[in-house]
Amino acid sequence: MVDIDVKKIKISKEKLEKTKQESITEYNKIGSVFCPYLKCEVAFNSKGIEHLKFKEKNKPRSPEEQYLRFKLLPLAGHIIKNSHTIQEYFETKRFEKQKINSRWEGGLVEVFYYGFVAIINNARLKIIIKETRGGNKFFYSIIPFWKNNRKNSTNKKILHAGNMETD
Repeated sequence: MVDIDVKKIKISKEKLEKTKQESITEYNKIGSVFCPYLKCEVAFNSKGIEHLKFKEKNKPRSPEEQYLRFKLLPLAGHIIKNSHTIQEYFETKRFEKQKINSRWEGGLVEVFYYGFVAIINNARLKIIIKETRGGNKFFYSIIPFWKNNRKNSTNKKILHAGNMETD
């Protein structure tokens, strides 16, 4: 597997913005992709882009994390199209905003997360698809999926926490 120390990656603001714009342009062309495992279309909407920029509401990801995720974004559709096995599943109740009768309302709803892992060019990537009860499934996140290497105390960054909502 590929080990990357995110702290050593230095991204200029211009490079980050260029990568974001290119990725978002390609992302917007996708629309939706059929997932063989879920047997349905997975939408590529603004919620996925928002999650790549922010870990939680008003808590932006570091420029290095954003850069990696946007750089990997073009692979998301390909991974979903070829996913025949699920690696993670998580179900919870959360307060979510939903459009009900032409207006946005918040409420406690069941939320489902589906995690698919793929190895592409020696890098392990995880795709997260999110669904709220009664809603459509949509692309939520793509992350390089590796862990801290504590054996030799190199302290590599963990880019996933095991929490599918914030990953």
